Amino acid sequence: MSTLLEQLKAVTTVVADTGDLESIAQFTPVDATTNPSLLLNASQQAASQELLASAIRYAKAKCTDTAGQVQLACDKFAVEVGTAISKLVPGRVSTEVDARLSFDSQATIDKARQCLALYRENGIGPERVLIKIASTWEGIQAARVLEQEGIQCNLTLLFHQAQAIACAEAGVFLISPFVGRILDWYKAATGMDYTAETDPGVLSVRDIYHYYKLHGYNTIVMGASFRNTGEVLALAGCDRLTISPALLKELEQQQGELKIHLKDDGKRQQPPTPLSEAAFRWALNEDAMATEKLAEGIRKFAADQRKLEQLVQHQLTQ
Repeated sequence: MSTLLEQLKAVTTVVADTGDLESIAQFTPVDATTNPSLLLNASQQAASQELLASAIRYAKAKCTDTAGQVQLACDKFAVEVGTAISKLVPGRVSTEVDARLSFDSQATIDKARQCLALYRENGIGPERVLIKIASTWEGIQAARVLEQEGIQCNLTLLFHQAQAIACAEAGVFLISPFVGRILDWYKAATGMDYTAETDPGVLSVRDIYHYYKLHGYNTIVMGASFRNTGEVLALAGCDRLTISPALLKELEQQQGELKIHLKDDGKRQQPPTPLSEAAFRWALNEDAMATEKLAEGIRKFAADQRKLEQLVQHQLTQ
């Protein structure tokens, strides 16, 4: 009998949630996603040391001021890692915009364009890249503009259906609803344990998936941020799932018959009235989990971005 990972790949596009080049080569996913935290981890790995050094050399050659060198080196490093990943996967690499721009639409647009320009310098076209943006109102509106330019986006840090609806209405290519972080919040808030079938993160992704299919949205649903294989398996059939190397390894070692939980039944309804900015903000305000986890996620990504910048600045002065 084939492994659960092999069976999952037959019904869901499996994406590697890592910047670890060795893990990507091992599990042969279709796509790969990165974020500031994963890039910070990658900067400590031997396989990425030369990529970071190359990014710093590039920044020194392009900029004269230290602040500009640090920022450009970090951007270039993200693209160098993404370029290396693109040689290992047949699909796309998600590269994240600086989380500190999450409430500035124009700055997000500008950073996305710069990122694509750096990829083009490496011979990687926009069809191989997804620009990853936090699912704030400002981030979603930036994605609307970028999608109209042919720059496809992955909207991340998504915890509420209002975020998912706004993304679909903006024509976003892909969303990454976070499963494990939703579970984390509910476990801390209630003190309860959850099964895969009662897991609030799993149920959130299932609701979004069915909403999209019912209303005919083309936006891809990619479950993310998993805490265990039970969550992954409970979303078998989802458009895509981005999974850490540790959980990919567990699935590779597990046997059994995979149960498919998500299917498009073909039923369709007209989409409701588009979500206004006020309705979007009120919906998040009314959901403590979504409000807290979105803010926390942005802060954590920003903190890891600053750590990477400190590392780059240290190496610049050596």
